[in-house]
Amino acid sequence: METMNSVAVMEVAPVPDPPFENATPLTPPPPTPLEALTLRRSARCLNMPRRPSYAEQERPKQPSGRGRGGDKRKIDEESPEPQVTQEAKKPGRKAAKADPGEREPMPVIAAVPVSCAGVTGAAAKDDVMGSGKSAKLRVKETLRAFNSHYLHFVQEEQKRAQAALQEIEAKGCLKRQTKGGKNKKGSKQDAEVEEKEKRPSKRPDLKAITKMQETNAVLYPEKRIGHLPGIDVGDRFYSRAEMVVLGIHSHWLNGIDYMGVKYEGKKEYENLTFPLATCIVMSGIYEDDLDKADEIIYTGQGGNDLLGNHRQIGSQQLKRGNLALKNSRDNGNPIRVIRGHVSKNSYTGKVYTYDGLYKVVDDWVQNGVQGHVVFKYKLKRLEGQPSLTTSEVRFTRAEAPTTISELPGLVCDDISGGQESIPIPATNLVDDPPVPPSVGFTYSKSLKVPKGIKIPSNIIGCDCEGDCASNKNCSCAQRNGSDLPYVSYKNIGRLVEPKAVVFECGANCSCNHDCVNRTSQQGLQYRLEVFKTASKGWGVRTWDTILPGAPICEYTGVLRRTEDLDGLQNNYVFDIDCLQTMKGLDGREKRAGSEMHLPNLHPENDSEAPPAPEYCIDASSIGNFARFINHSCQPNLFVQCVLSSHNDVKLAKVTLFAADTILPLQELSYDYGYRLDSVVGPDGNIVKLPCYCGAPDCRKRLY
Repeated sequence: METMNSVAVMEVAPVPDPPFENATPLTPPPPTPLEALTLRRSARCLNMPRRPSYAEQERPKQPSGRGRGGDKRKIDEESPEPQVTQEAKKPGRKAAKADPGEREPMPVIAAVPVSCAGVTGAAAKDDVMGSGKSAKLRVKETLRAFNSHYLHFVQEEQKRAQAALQEIEAKGCLKRQTKGGKNKKGSKQDAEVEEKEKRPSKRPDLKAITKMQETNAVLYPEKRIGHLPGIDVGDRFYSRAEMVVLGIHSHWLNGIDYMGVKYEGKKEYENLTFPLATCIVMSGIYEDDLDKADEIIYTGQGGNDLLGNHRQIGSQQLKRGNLALKNSRDNGNPIRVIRGHVSKNSYTGKVYTYDGLYKVVDDWVQNGVQGHVVFKYKLKRLEGQPSLTTSEVRFTRAEAPTTISELPGLVCDDISGGQESIPIPATNLVDDPPVPPSVGFTYSKSLKVPKGIKIPSNIIGCDCEGDCASNKNCSCAQRNGSDLPYVSYKNIGRLVEPKAVVFECGANCSCNHDCVNRTSQQGLQYRLEVFKTASKGWGVRTWDTILPGAPICEYTGVLRRTEDLDGLQNNYVFDIDCLQTMKGLDGREKRAGSEMHLPNLHPENDSEAPPAPEYCIDASSIGNFARFINHSCQPNLFVQCVLSSHNDVKLAKVTLFAADTILPLQELSYDYGYRLDSVVGPDGNIVKLPCYCGAPDCRKRLY
């Protein structure tokens, strides 16, 4: 394939799939130096005990005995050698000492020294916490739990709003049919009041905060001064609520987070003056702010028009956060600084970046732009920290390319050959000379079914009009347990939680093709790149921000019977073991809905399931970009079984979804699910392979 000189990312038109029967004969990839093993992946990626959450609460139990295990498997032949229970107790309320507007505070960790030298190393030493998990993993789990609660509340509010609208509409029809009413004006006013009262809540994020606080799931419920373990300079958050549940900034609205005067009686703080600032958020609310990156002129809180043009409409007072910043100058304690920027990829419209520690070096009072009294604070960034990723002018970071021609090491402008609606370029900066990933491989965006395997007949579909989300009697929703598995928020379809199986609308459903219950069928939605890694063969990374619960792709290839591949060398086999997972066989952890769905599936599923899956997907010579996605011990994707045209879970689609917010230029990964010492070679000896994923909690071995 010739490299194009200048290709705009969105300008490549899709072309039809090549028929499977006419596929070009392929040269199989060269065998690895490893023994001839059939290495298998499985659909039970991230086998978490299924509390409805993206959060991985505990590692799966390690079963023993079987060598094959039916787990997800992949080794790239090009590869060379080498939630924790919080014990937050609310202190008793002491009205005499409480600031009037201060929220009930949480206990405080002792202040750190003012000096910032070596702060990164100190944070690294505190990386492993009492739970045995790294601080980075605990941050990821906390955000997953928050997003799970958030999506559940979005779903709840959408259902309530739909029911309210239907109720109002029904009452309106009834009143229009009633003639000669005595109090028409009053009835109209009552209807308007009722409609306003039943307007849906727009803050599922605040409900998610409350849920996290009620379950003691806030990561750092105790206020701390300085860096928080697991949160690095440059880390980004997509709502203030995410920062609240982590504990980096405990107020979802106020710009200044501080410890109130309730803490001044504690012995460890006897030399400090309270209130004391711990963190500020700069997000363009105050017109007097001046941001020079390493130096900030920060305007105190209060007196501005929060609901209008953000101009100052009154004078500020020296109390609460303003007093806390003044005291921080006298105490000399470091303050976390977070900058907010407009972002179209965020569900809140903003993205917040943690930019490290600053120190208040000066403060004064002046008349602001509008003539009202404002308090001003000058903060300087402490030395010895990682470089800033944001600035006054624009939100800067590692920018994804805008055109394929910009890519260094470009070896293929589109590995899909135009089959995907968005081209997928490939780059190679490792090999000399660079080679593309397409040798011995034919791209196919759909699963290929040989003549010897019969897919069951289509099931009866729903009779919904338009989007199934507007029909409370949708039969596809009933198959999922009364609720649709997806929510669409700001035109982005997202899976609410990982499930045993997701029932989507299919060919026999009357709903439209962009129905929310067809979310995984919409094709590629993100700009991706296949790239050569230094130690893991080929990998895949995104150019766009991907939100939790968003579908990435179906794992495609050739559908095979598992027994037909036994004893053959193949590094790209994915076992369809949904049924084994739903029945909890061989140590598999069940997902939510396993018992509920089993009786409703294909009759054959009611019999005793064999330990080994009957079918698998072979992507060794035919498949899509999913075959290049690498393993990680801390993955950002999970695998979900999906049914749309039939009920046989043994032949379910295998689909990858985002488990976390995945930022531009991050590599996509999922857990292949190996049990250690589960792979046995032809000679009967256990085969061991190192893991190079680089995650903080890496198991060090793939198997």
